[in-house]
Amino acid sequence: DHMVMSKHTSPHVTSFVEADVTNIVNWRNKVKKKFFEREGENITFTPIFIQAIAQAIKDFPMINVSVSGTTIIKKKDINIGMATALPSGNLIVPVIKNADQLNLVGLTKAVNLLANNARNNKLKPEDVQGGTYTMTNVGSFGNVMGTPIINQPQVAILSTDAIVRKPVVVTAADGSESIAIHPVGNLSMSWDHRAFDGAYSGRFLARVKQILESQDWSAEL
Repeated sequence: DHMVMSKHTSPHVTSFVEADVTNIVNWRNKVKKKFFEREGENITFTPIFIQAIAQAIKDFPMINVSVSGTTIIKKKDINIGMATALPSGNLIVPVIKNADQLNLVGLTKAVNLLANNARNNKLKPEDVQGGTYTMTNVGSFGNVMGTPIINQPQVAILSTDAIVRKPVVVTAADGSESIAIHPVGNLSMSWDHRAFDGAYSGRFLARVKQILESQDWSAEL
């Protein structure tokens, strides 16, 4: 019923970008063992994507709004919901509150705690309330592209799709080009056309892509 209502409420548009995540994959492979020994937590790609989204939202605050009639309501807090598949086959969306104020270690612990509590039916009512933006990870099931439905009353939802190795064009410092095999993933965002337009959506997704491809993640630990 909630998904049907969302489709009736919001004029959905979906935008796509492709991100080269070579640096992230290599960095995670290098640090995941030491990270677990130090923090007692497995670091996945999810908190990395959430951190990139939260940073980009600070640059594009209209992503973090809701629409009520003809009024746009801006949200002060950045609360990222993460769609989580349950063993029963159902779906629930626990929320990381003030995600922009957590570093990568904090986000990793929050993601793992909420995901484990969701799978063990231990979530509290407040754990699934107050979300301002949602991320879903269809890539964990091998999907390479998706068109998610907006989680009302939010105005956008981003799907992280499967990371696959594929040939890409690499430009060297001297401007020369070559073909290399890199891990690449699609990011697809469905958004409410009442809140903003395609140019704004495109710039936001480009910013998420830029953060994922260029940020020095080692500095986060």
